[in-house]
Amino acid sequence: MRVLVTNDDGIFAPGLWILVKELKSIARVVVVAPDREQSAIGTAVTLRQPLRVQRVSPLVPGVETYSVEGTPGDSVILALGKLIKSRVDLVISGINQGPNLGDDVLISGTVAAALQGYLRGLPSLAFSVATPNSPYLDTAAKLATLLVKRIGGHRLPSDIFLNINLPNRPLDQIKGIKTAGLAHKTHIDTVEEGHDGRREYYWLVRQKLTTEANEKTDIWAIEQGYISITTLHTILFQKPLLPIWDSLGDDLFQELRS
Repeated sequence: MRVLVTNDDGIFAPGLWILVKELKSIARVVVVAPDREQSAIGTAVTLRQPLRVQRVSPLVPGVETYSVEGTPGDSVILALGKLIKSRVDLVISGINQGPNLGDDVLISGTVAAALQGYLRGLPSLAFSVATPNSPYLDTAAKLATLLVKRIGGHRLPSDIFLNINLPNRPLDQIKGIKTAGLAHKTHIDTVEEGHDGRREYYWLVRQKLTTEANEKTDIWAIEQGYISITTLHTILFQKPLLPIWDSLGDDLFQELRS
C-alpha cells in the first residue's frame, strides 16, 4: 500500500514525521507538503504563478519527500498529478497541532489537503490534536495506522472523507471514539486596529463563542474527552451512505487501547 502524507504546518512539522514514522511500518509512504506554515489557508490553490518543488532529506530515513512552495491543496494536486509515478492508495493530512472542528473545517488547510485526495477518488483522512504543542501526537499516529489498515481492506465509501480530532489527553484518559457531526458557529471573526508608526493596519482575530456544544457534535466529543470522527462530503443535496462508520467507534477504540 502506498500512502501520501501531507499537512498545513509545513514540511518539518513534528506531527507530520511522527505520523510518517508510524505509517512506515505498514505502508510505503511518500511525503509532499508545503515548505512553510500554511494554517487557515483553506482550499486555496495556486493558479496565477508557477509552483516550485524541491526534493528534501526526510526526517525518517527511506521516505521519498518533497517540499512545495504552495498550499496544502497544491501539494496534493502536484503529488497525485506529477510527482508520484506509482498508484497512491490513500491520502492522510496531519497530524495538525490544534483542532479542526465545526466551522473551522471551512478554512482548515489540513482538511483542504484531504479534500483534494477525496476529489480524486482516493480514501482521505485529516488528523488533528486539539491543542498546539501537544505531547500526545503518538496516539493520533497509532490511530491513523489502525484506520489505514481497516480502510486498506474495506475502503471508504466513495462519497465521504474523514476528519479526525483527538483530545489533548494521554490514551488512558481518553473515553472512547464518537462519530459526530460538525458543530455550528464555533467562532466569530472580529477586527482589531493598530498603527505601525507610519500607517494604520487591521488585524483579524478569531473569538471562540461560549455557546454550549450539542452532544452530537465534534466539539462536544472533544470537550468530553472522546476522539471525534466526522464524515465530510461535497454532496450538498443528499446525505451520503455510511454503511460501516456509524458503529466504528467502540471496536476501533478497543484496538487502539490494546
